[in-house]
Amino acid sequence: MYELFKSKASAVGAEVHRVAGKKEALGFITSLLKEECAAELPGCRAIWAEGPFLEGIDRETLRNLPGLSFEVTRERAAQAKVGISEMSFAVADTGSLVQDQSAPADRLASSLTDIHIALVPSANIVPDKASVFTRISPKTSRYIAFITGPSRTADIERVLTIGVHGPQRLVILFVDELEGGRR
Repeated sequence: MYELFKSKASAVGAEVHRVAGKKEALGFITSLLKEECAAELPGCRAIWAEGPFLEGIDRETLRNLPGLSFEVTRERAAQAKVGISEMSFAVADTGSLVQDQSAPADRLASSLTDIHIALVPSANIVPDKASVFTRISPKTSRYIAFITGPSRTADIERVLTIGVHGPQRLVILFVDELEGGRR
């Protein structure tokens, strides 16, 4: 299912990567933050929403990365270039990510930044939307988000613009080592 997801997500402009474990994921994220010149300046910061991935991670090492904060507020998100959050599921047949975004930090990290890095447990790739709704319920989840590619919109003349209402770049990172992640 990973290859189908990758094909569908890539077709709508997402970047899809896969790593074996947290160590490789941290290396990937660190490299991307350096590549994007994350710094303690407005418009250059990075925010990381709380989630199971961070359990057991030495945050002091990460705090040394310029501009990275684990405190996700509206103000910080508005000044951040990169947002990192965890997704609950990946839907193979549409290339979409799914997350219960009841926590405001998840919404801020995934929608207010220019670049969204989405961490997904590889085990949570499901074939279709029907499979998602056997695992997550609109009755108990107040805010279910489906994310398909970077933000895009078009005007009446069909001129496509990327990143007007959300991230210009969506980087999806599947991590094999993650069990089930958040639900």
